[in-house]
Amino acid sequence: MKKRFLYILAVLLFILLIVPASVEAQENEAFIKEHFIKDSDTLNYRILFPKDFSEEKKYPVVLFLHGAGERGKDNQSQLTHGSDLFLKHQEEFPAIVIFPQAPKEDYWARVDVNRDTVPLQFEFMNEKSATNSLELVMELMDKMASESYVNKDRIYVGGLSMGGMGTFEIVYKKPKMFAAAFAICGGANPEIAKEYPEGFNIWLFHGKKDDVVLPKYSEAMARSINHYGGNAKLSLYPDDNHNSWDSAFSEPNLLPWLFSHSLENENGK
Repeated sequence: MKKRFLYILAVLLFILLIVPASVEAQENEAFIKEHFIKDSDTLNYRILFPKDFSEEKKYPVVLFLHGAGERGKDNQSQLTHGSDLFLKHQEEFPAIVIFPQAPKEDYWARVDVNRDTVPLQFEFMNEKSATNSLELVMELMDKMASESYVNKDRIYVGGLSMGGMGTFEIVYKKPKMFAAAFAICGGANPEIAKEYPEGFNIWLFHGKKDDVVLPKYSEAMARSINHYGGNAKLSLYPDDNHNSWDSAFSEPNLLPWLFSHSLENENGK
C-alpha cells in the first residue's frame, strides 16, 4: 500500500513538473526566433504570427518591450512576461506580435539610473538620440511596416518597467507610427508628451506600493499627456508593488481596448 502511494505521489510530481515545461515549450515554439541585422549590430527578437497566416491578408502588429530583468542574448527571456497573454487570445485578436531583446549592457530608453538608492532614481533624457537597442527596434519596425501584410493603421506598442520607459520614448520618437500604446510601471520626461499626436490613446498601469519605479512617474506622464491633448488613462493598483504587470495583463479590456484603435479612425480618414 505504501509503495502504491509513493508511486502515485511520484507520478503527480512528474506531471506538475512537466506541464509548466510543456507550456513554456509551446510558447517558445509559437514565437519564432529571428535576428534583425543592421550593419555590424544584431537585434534578437521573437515573432508570433497569426494562425493560418497569409501574406494576402493584412494584420495588426504589436511591439512589446520587456523589463531590465529580461535583458540578455538568449533570445528567450523576453517572453517571460506578456507572451502568454497574446497566445491565449490569438484567435480572438489575430496579430503579429514582436518581442525584441535588449542586451545586458543596454536599455530601451535614454535614462541614467541611480541604483545606489531605494527607490531607484531616474534621470530621463528622452530628447537625446535613442539607445542602440531602441534604434535597432525602430529600424525593425520600419521594415515591418513596409511589409504588404501589415496593417499600417494598426501598429501598437507596450512594455513594462524598462519597457514602459521605452514605450514612452518610442512614441515620442515615432509619433506617426503607433495607433495606441500601453505602459506598465514606467516613466519618462513628461515634456516629451508635447510631441505626442493629438488625442493619442495610451493606457498607463502602476502599483501604488511600487518601491522600484515610483508611481509618481506614471502619474506625471498621464497628467502631461492629457495636458498636451493626448488621451491617457491611468490604472493604479493599491496593493501592487513593482509587479503590476500581473494586474495589467489580467485586465479583461486591455486587448479589446488596444485593438479597437487605428490611425485611420483617429485621423478621420
